Amino acid sequence: MSDSNTAAPATLGDRLRHWPQYLLPQRWLTRLTYRATRVRAPWFKNALIRGFARGFGVNLDEALDPDPRAYPDFNAFFTRPLKPGARPLAPGDRVVCCPVDGAVSQVGVARADRLLQAKGRDFSLTALLGGDAERARPFQDGGFATLYLSPRDYHRIHMPLTGQLREMVHVPGALFSVSPLTARMVPDLFARNERVAALFDTSLGPMALVLVGAINVASIETVWAGAITPPLGAAIRRWSYPPDGAGAVRLDKGAEMGRFNMGSTVILLFGAGAVHWEAAIRPDAPVRMGQRLGAGSAPGD
Repeated sequence: MSDSNTAAPATLGDRLRHWPQYLLPQRWLTRLTYRATRVRAPWFKNALIRGFARGFGVNLDEALDPDPRAYPDFNAFFTRPLKPGARPLAPGDRVVCCPVDGAVSQVGVARADRLLQAKGRDFSLTALLGGDAERARPFQDGGFATLYLSPRDYHRIHMPLTGQLREMVHVPGALFSVSPLTARMVPDLFARNERVAALFDTSLGPMALVLVGAINVASIETVWAGAITPPLGAAIRRWSYPPDGAGAVRLDKGAEMGRFNMGSTVILLFGAGAVHWEAAIRPDAPVRMGQRLGAGSAPGD
C-alpha cells in the first residue's frame, strides 16, 4: 500500500450502476437463489445450466463430467470437480499456491491493520476477522492477496500450503456484490459482507483464508464443517480446533478446503515478512488454482 494510491473519481455511469445495490433486498434474493440452484426438475436445471454455460463461456472440457445434463441440480454443476491433473500444483513446501481460479483484485503488504481494497480505498484487518484484535495481530504488516472469482470460474477452494486448522469464524454482514466496480464504490466492502475466516498454522507461520460472501452467494461451506451459511446469521460464531483434539483438522497443500455455492472472493493472509509475492501477481492478473503466488521469505529477508 502506498500514499500515492489515489482513487480515480467515480463516473456518473459508475454511480448509476452501483447505487441500486443499496435498494435490493439482498438476503431475500440470496435465499431465492439458494432454492433455485437446488431445483432438480430436469427441464429447469438443464435449461439453467445450458444458458449459464453458454452465457459465461464455461469450459466444460476440463470438468470431471463434461455433460451438463449429468448434474442433479445447478449447484452441483456450479461446484463441479475438475479432471485429475487439470490444476497442477507448484512444487515446494514453502511455495504458496493459488487457492482458486479467478483474478487478482489486490495484492501486497498490509500497512499495520489496513488492507488495500481498491485504488484509494482500504479497510480494517481487525474488522475483516470479526473485530478481535488478538485474532488479527499475527497478520498485521503481513502479506495479503485478494482473489476475485467470476461466475465462469471453478468454485472450489484449495489449500495454498499444508496447514493445521486452528480456528474458524463466521461473521454475518451485508451481501453486496464483490465485483471490481463494487470494490471501488463501497467503503469497507470485504469487512461489511458476510464471511467465513479459517485460520491455519503452516510452515510459513499463521495463514488465513477469508471466504467473502456476496449477493446470490447462497452458501459457503468447508470440508470439515459442511455448510456454514445458510443460515446467514446475526451473531459472530467461532469454532476452535485444538491440534490434539478429537476434531483436529490438518489439510495438505492443494487439498480442497471449501467451496462457494455461487461465486465470490477469497482473501489470503500471512504474517509480517512471511511471503514474497511473485512479480506477475498484480491487480487484474488472471490466476488458476495451483499456480505459484509467492514463496516463503528466506531468513533475514
